[in-house]
Amino acid sequence: MLQSIDWLYPLRYWINGIQIRSTPIAHAICRMIPIQCPFERDIYLFGRKIAHIPPLCKLNPLYEEVVGLRFRALCFLADECGEDVRGYC
Repeated sequence: MLQSIDWLYPLRYWINGIQIRSTPIAHAICRMIPIQCPFERDIYLFGRKIAHIPPLCKLNPLYEEVVGLRFRALCFLADECGEDVRGYC
């Protein structure tokens, strides 16, 4: 029986291990990582919807880790710094 190898495990482990300890870095992470998938689109022609491109972010093998990193940055800003993070939501 063949076992599958998770070649991305070291990168997953590294991203999950990042601790947010700096306000400028937390702000940068929140600006760089979008709140929703930027690829989902409806295509219109003459005011009529002709096609829909589904969100492709879930195809990214590191999607969960990147979203978790953004969440940790938001939590740091809200909990540790007492900042209003509604601008990032």
